[in-house]
Amino acid sequence: MTQTASVPATMKAVCFAEPGNADVLHTETIAVPQPGRGEVLVRVMAAGVNRPDIMQRKGLYPPPPGACPRLGLEIAGEVVACGLPQEGTPMPAIGTRVCALANGGGYSEYCLVPAGQCLPWPEGFDAIQAAALPETYFTVWSNLFMPAIPPAGTRVLIHGGTSGIGTTAIQLVRAFGGQVFTTAGSAEKCALCETLGATAINYRDEDFQARVTELTKGEGVNVILDMIGGAYFNRNLKSLAMDGRLVIIALQGGAKAEQADLVRIMTRRLVVTGSNLRPRDSGSKARIARDLHTHVWPLLESGTVKPLIHAVFGLDDAAAAHQCMEDGGHSGKIVLNVAAG
Repeated sequence: MTQTASVPATMKAVCFAEPGNADVLHTETIAVPQPGRGEVLVRVMAAGVNRPDIMQRKGLYPPPPGACPRLGLEIAGEVVACGLPQEGTPMPAIGTRVCALANGGGYSEYCLVPAGQCLPWPEGFDAIQAAALPETYFTVWSNLFMPAIPPAGTRVLIHGGTSGIGTTAIQLVRAFGGQVFTTAGSAEKCALCETLGATAINYRDEDFQARVTELTKGEGVNVILDMIGGAYFNRNLKSLAMDGRLVIIALQGGAKAEQADLVRIMTRRLVVTGSNLRPRDSGSKARIARDLHTHVWPLLESGTVKPLIHAVFGLDDAAAAHQCMEDGGHSGKIVLNVAAG
C-alpha cells in the first residue's frame, strides 16, 4: 500500500444495528479500511444519498456478496492510499480528487473504492456537486446510452422527473438530441421538468399513457425509463412505439404486474428489460466510467448538463437526509457534507 498523507486508524461512519426507520441511523467510530489490490482509499468530503440506501436501511435491499455492508454508493474526495495495482486498471495518483461509484460505505470519513470506478471531478466542480454525479449518471448512461447512443429525435419517457435519476436523464437525453416526456406529481415539479427541457405530465391530474398517446399523435415513445414497476407496467406498454423498449430500474410501485399484455409485447416487437447497477462486477462499472468520461464529462465541464442539489446535510444528520428523501418533496439530489464534520 502507498500513501502520502497521514491516515488515522479510526474514522466516523454512519451505521445501523437493525433495519428500521430513518432514526436507526447513527454515527460510530470504526477502523479505517485498508485498500486491497486494485482499490484506492478515499478521504470522503461528500457523499450522495440514494433510494437504494433507503431500501437497504429498511432491510429490503441487502448488499451483494463481498460489498461493504454500510450505506453510501457515491462519494467525492481525495485519494490518500492505493493498494497494489491490478492489471489493466490505471490507479489514480495519491492526492487526486475523485468522485466514485462506491460498493458501499460512502457515509463515512474514508471509503474504499475499486480504482476503475473513480472519475476526476469535472473542472469547476466542488465536492458537493461531484458527489451528486456517480450513482445517477452511471445508472442513466448504462440504461439509456449503452451499448449505443440513441439517434437524435428518439422519444423518451422518464418517470419521476424531479428525482436525481430523472433530472439527470432529462438533461442527458436532451443533450444528445432526444425528445423527453416525463411524469411528476405537482405543478411545481412539472414546471422544473419543463425548465430542463421535458414535456411534463402531472400523473395526479391525468393518465400519463393517454397524454403520451396524444402528444406523440398515436405513435408512442421509443424508450421508457421506469422506476415504478408493477403499477405502471401495462400503461408503459401502451405508451411504447413499435420496437419500443421499457427499462425497469426500480420497483417503487410494486414488483408484480397483473394481467401483463403479452400480446402487445409480441405484436409490437417490444423489449422489456431490467437493470440493477450495484451487483455488476467492477469491470462492467469501469466500462461505464470510461464512457462517461469520454461523452459526459465534457458536457458537465461546459455547463450543458449539471446536477441539481436539493439539500445538503452533515454526516451526523444522515437520518434527516433519509427522511427528506422519504418525504418525497425533494427535487434533485440530497448530499451529505462529510468534510463539515
